[in-house]
Amino acid sequence: MARPRDFDENEVLAKAMQLFWYKGYNGTSIEDLLDTMGLSRSSLYSTYTDKHTLFLKALANYQQVTSLEIQEVIADAGPAKEKVKKLLKFIAGKMLNDEQQKGCFMLNAEVELAPHDKEVKELVQMNDLQTEEIFYQVIKNGQDSGQIKNHRDAHGVARFILNSLKGIRVTAKSTSDKAIFDDITELTLSALD
Repeated sequence: MARPRDFDENEVLAKAMQLFWYKGYNGTSIEDLLDTMGLSRSSLYSTYTDKHTLFLKALANYQQVTSLEIQEVIADAGPAKEKVKKLLKFIAGKMLNDEQQKGCFMLNAEVELAPHDKEVKELVQMNDLQTEEIFYQVIKNGQDSGQIKNHRDAHGVARFILNSLKGIRVTAKSTSDKAIFDDITELTLSALD
């Protein structure tokens, strides 16, 4: 009979995510994880199998949380362009409020690991497709209702906005100048005119 865990899995997973987010996958050692999570080596391995599995769980958890945040931000019944603007400003605001300038955990994983890690690449692609679909639905609905005048392919516009969103997240790793993010947001929104 397995011994019950004497720790909160969600809490230790959140700690691991923060550590991976700050130091990156390759910069995080098992010792770092043990110290940060407050687990014994045997508890870490019996719960998560290995560092890579732990990283994937942390990344999947991050994806779920950020997807819900995005859904909440655009859930109001405001005009389509306003939804896109609200989301871009929300993301920029989160990035600007991060004193450690960690950027986006998903994007960091994409840059560091996706080129040579199939499982990370699949998580990143799934995340991108979900985010693109959210933008697509907002843009397409805006075009159909006449709120968005640009009648370029809604998928193409959604991909452009997703790329701008990624750019905001990368730029946040090196600057906290709000004016830069305001400029990026306004120029991105002009693609809807």
